[in-house]
Amino acid sequence: MKKYSALLFLLLGLALVAKSFLPERPKTDFDLAAFGRLPVVVNGRVKPLDTVARTSLVVFQSSQRVSAPDGTPLAPNEWLLDVLFRGSRADAYQHFEINHPDLLAIFGLTPEDGRNKRRFSFRQLEPKIAELQRQSALAGPVDAALRTPFQKAVVQLYSNVGLYFRLKGSLVAPDHKDFLAELMTFQSSVTAGVTAVRAKQANQPHDEALAARMMEAGARFSRMDELAYLLGVPPADGEANTTGWKKAGESLLESFQTGQIAPAVMVYAGLARTWNAGQAKEFNELVGLYHSQLEKKFPSSLTKCAAEARFNSAEPFYTASILYVLAFLIAVISWLFWPAELGRAAFWLVGLAWVLATAGILARMWLEGRPPVTNLYSSALFVGWSAVGFCLALEYFYRNAIGSVAAGLVGFSTLLIAHHLSLGGDTLEMMRAVLDSNFWLATHVVTVTAGYGATFLAGFLALIYIVRGLFTASLDKATADALSRMIYGIVCFGTLFSLVGTILGGIWADQSWGRFWGWDPKENGALMIVIWNALILHARWGGIAKQRGIAALAVFGNIVTAWSWFGVNMLGVGLHSYGFMDSAFWWLIGFAASQLFFIALACLPLSAWRSFRPAT
Repeated sequence: MKKYSALLFLLLGLALVAKSFLPERPKTDFDLAAFGRLPVVVNGRVKPLDTVARTSLVVFQSSQRVSAPDGTPLAPNEWLLDVLFRGSRADAYQHFEINHPDLLAIFGLTPEDGRNKRRFSFRQLEPKIAELQRQSALAGPVDAALRTPFQKAVVQLYSNVGLYFRLKGSLVAPDHKDFLAELMTFQSSVTAGVTAVRAKQANQPHDEALAARMMEAGARFSRMDELAYLLGVPPADGEANTTGWKKAGESLLESFQTGQIAPAVMVYAGLARTWNAGQAKEFNELVGLYHSQLEKKFPSSLTKCAAEARFNSAEPFYTASILYVLAFLIAVISWLFWPAELGRAAFWLVGLAWVLATAGILARMWLEGRPPVTNLYSSALFVGWSAVGFCLALEYFYRNAIGSVAAGLVGFSTLLIAHHLSLGGDTLEMMRAVLDSNFWLATHVVTVTAGYGATFLAGFLALIYIVRGLFTASLDKATADALSRMIYGIVCFGTLFSLVGTILGGIWADQSWGRFWGWDPKENGALMIVIWNALILHARWGGIAKQRGIAALAVFGNIVTAWSWFGVNMLGVGLHSYGFMDSAFWWLIGFAASQLFFIALACLPLSAWRSFRPAT
């Protein structure tokens, strides 16, 4: 067992990865996966309906898991089908998350009325929607940073309810009984109907009933055009970009001129009929035919949508986070038992998790057509990825499990941060105009983010130094010297990359805004990292601080980096404030407080250190 422990843990990790990539076993005869691969355009990006389903659920309830009123689990695509085509049933699904008691009181609800005491259905909210709208109108003019928790909850819920309405009216009329039959009747009489409407407007003889039906249809299509969230009708000429895509309502309004309804609109109307009638065979055939039509004109978009839907289902970063935790635990245990064998097992698991995270980042780059870092979410992925890469190098050379412990800790922490950042919706969002430069995203952003990762890693290595020295007897002189050299080497790397990245950012700023440096909060934050790393190096070179002092300084580097990474965005000011997240304020404060606590521990008298007396 001891001899083969590393191999056994590696096989366990490989089995976990393989399981995550296996297609989910269908629970229904409807081909939900094929439906989820159908492309639509949202916020300027072609994406599969699977992504629409998952991101909408995350926005509504911070989770992709949803259940029917009877407790039956629903796949995200199954939930979306009900929202799009069977709204009366979807109205009963408890997927609106409400945590504020005063907001619940508006609807006359208590936590016990909701699923898991925090999720409620549109049917439960519907009687008081007018009051929610009134409260949102009161909170709307208040600056986002100054809103009370109640006002923030009101604005968020009103936005979520609005998104729900827009989804329901995206592809078919939300109040339809059989939209396909309505469209077929409309198409058969659209030419005569338009003639009748024009005659009525000119006070000439006309078919009054036909003109009335046409005007009613026009009003419904206009309503769909106003409501729609999805652009589901592709251009007829097969354009590669997103400009030719239309809303279903817009396309139907154009049919008054052309006399023909777009095939995509008819397809979605047919899917609505077969979904409501429980006709799985017909549903699957219709999806298959539509796929075949789209592949002739949009092969690249179809390929990416299929890959993105598969990527969503595999959840590589979630699997990587599990592997990081397992590697961390094994590496810590290796300091007590079987150091060579368990240390090797932890190293292999970290390597497997890093390869999986690498594959996930590369997949995102291909899907987005961008360098690895484009927003806060991707920056969290890249910070963790780069830090774990450094850890693998350290472990390869030192083989003392310290690199594996740091990798597990940093890797899991950054993926946890990324998970919470993903709760805002689509993480493959379109770029802001000022950031729309692959060259600078691949140079300045990648370089400065690698500096973030290195500075964080130095801080986490310092935490290991402090914890082992104070709470265990394992920090002997050889281990302390090795940790000190690791911290020093990583700080050198972090200083170089932070400095180069900051200079490159200044050049980019000069091209974008006409000035190299403007003391913007984000610019100041980047400069703080460079100065702090330089301070650590000078303290070591000048003999001002020894091992323990350098460790304390490196831990404070975590606070400096966290402020530059997140804190400046919370200010909500400056040209670089692209990711305002006031909800993370207390988490940032808590993190800073925890780092100050460890710094205080590092400053305890030498008598408190259990194993040896490191130099001051």
